[in-house]
Amino acid sequence: MVQDKLRIIAATAFGMEAVCKREMQKLGYTELFVENGRIEINGTFEDVVRLNLWLRTAERIKIKVGTFKAETFTELFDETKKIQWGKIIPKGGAFPVDAKSVKSKLFSLSDCQKIVKKAIVEKLKEERKEDWLDESGALYRFEVSLLNDIAEITLDTSGAGLHKRGYRKLIGFAPIKETMAAAMIDLSYWNKDRILLDPMCGSGTFPIEAALIARNIAPGLNRKFTAEKWENFDLSLWQKEKTAAKKLIDYDTELNLYGYDYDPEVVEIAKINADDAGVLEDVHFESKDFLKLDKLPWEYGVMITNPPYGERIDKRDEAIQIYKKFGQIMEENPTWSYYLLTSNEDFEGAAGKKSDRKRKLFNGNIKVDYYQYYGPRPPKE
Repeated sequence: MVQDKLRIIAATAFGMEAVCKREMQKLGYTELFVENGRIEINGTFEDVVRLNLWLRTAERIKIKVGTFKAETFTELFDETKKIQWGKIIPKGGAFPVDAKSVKSKLFSLSDCQKIVKKAIVEKLKEERKEDWLDESGALYRFEVSLLNDIAEITLDTSGAGLHKRGYRKLIGFAPIKETMAAAMIDLSYWNKDRILLDPMCGSGTFPIEAALIARNIAPGLNRKFTAEKWENFDLSLWQKEKTAAKKLIDYDTELNLYGYDYDPEVVEIAKINADDAGVLEDVHFESKDFLKLDKLPWEYGVMITNPPYGERIDKRDEAIQIYKKFGQIMEENPTWSYYLLTSNEDFEGAAGKKSDRKRKLFNGNIKVDYYQYYGPRPPKE
């Protein structure tokens, strides 16, 4: 399978496809096939490694193993068994199967899992002329996904979701995913030459992700991936890509990143997370109450935040108070650009200002709106 061309899937949250596509284009990929929640390319295992290491907004990287029509369990079994599983799963490999089904005749997930697992087992026994399969080795996790009676079998290469960068061992209340934070930064006017402030930073995800972006630190540099243990691939590619990524880190750019939170204990958590990410010196964290902010000491900054109020912790009155204050800050700091994520549809009314753009995203299975207020561009020096 190492030499074969692979069909690689970068799975994304809904609404993130365009952002992830831009990321992949920046990495040099041109032949991209975009669908809801995914971007596909033809590639090799080297691309699997690179995408796992570098994509900031994808949820995980998968390899497509097979796709076929399956309206009955017999079809599902027979078509699955046609795949050359011995070229994918080495001896000793563990191969659990997950399942999901949408608008398909085969809707029992447990039965779909069992049928696919049985087909793989029977095929491997035939290929290896064995009566029993050892599964004590490396993990090869498959998923059979049925949509409109078309079955697709994929192999996960990431393991833990790509939002788990490895730095956020401690989290504050109601944290935002790192992948979502990176996408929100990408969709903003912020760049590494501008000030970024999250006035309700919680565990520090926004300024930390901004620092990783500004320093060009690969988001997967300090974590492990399931495919790193696959003996039937060239494992030296992981070290090669990580070594190359380290050489691309920008240590010289001066950054102006700020994270405030009213809770001193949460601020300390944010500092620990930033330290684990290797960017503690790049972010100024401070305990400050958002409701007491007034005129900010800078011009042309970018504020990005995900307020810990509203539906997420069922404090509607506090949410409205936060949104009204957000509107006041916009009035007092007209050169800034503002970005806020919330599932509370009362936001614009409470803030007193209609956004320049409202973008629908999904934070897990929750629909949220990303409100964007575009300030003036900084004057050229």
